[in-house]
Amino acid sequence: MRYYTDEQYNEYVSGSVRKQRKQIAYARVSNAGQKDDLKNQIAFLRDYANGKGIILDDVITDIGSGLNYKRKNWNSLLANIMQGEIETIYITFKDRFVRFGYEWFEQLCNKFQTGIVVLNNPDLSPQQELVEDLISIIHVFSCRIYGLRKYKKQIAGDSDVTGVQDGSKINRATEADIC
Repeated sequence: MRYYTDEQYNEYVSGSVRKQRKQIAYARVSNAGQKDDLKNQIAFLRDYANGKGIILDDVITDIGSGLNYKRKNWNSLLANIMQGEIETIYITFKDRFVRFGYEWFEQLCNKFQTGIVVLNNPDLSPQQELVEDLISIIHVFSCRIYGLRKYKKQIAGDSDVTGVQDGSKINRATEADIC
């Protein structure tokens, strides 16, 4: 079932068809194991839009890190923004759109008259925001280190990583490197 606003009905009846800009919902999770969370984000975005009388033209999803700027669907969304096709993007949290540099992407969207509506936007003090950013950085990189466990055999044989060369251990860190 699809709902239409009075404005959309009047445009249809009057026959004036102008290029309409799209209303898009965007949801992202970090890995495939979080597909249930992705479904919850989509449901939350749809419920919000229905409650506000907004007709979403599309729901775009991605599975990948918020630090990965090579996400296929996200990049096509940015391309559509720069072509002036998107009016508003609805997201659940800022970090679902991009992990770092949200303000830069918000300015880019504003330049092309595209709004971003963040549904769960907690008011944080600058200190709280900094702490959350630092925790996020630590989390992302600890996950990357944890992900290296599948390369354990290759790492063990790499002298650049282990510091072992010709059976003798090499101390690679000097005092200047530590400071």
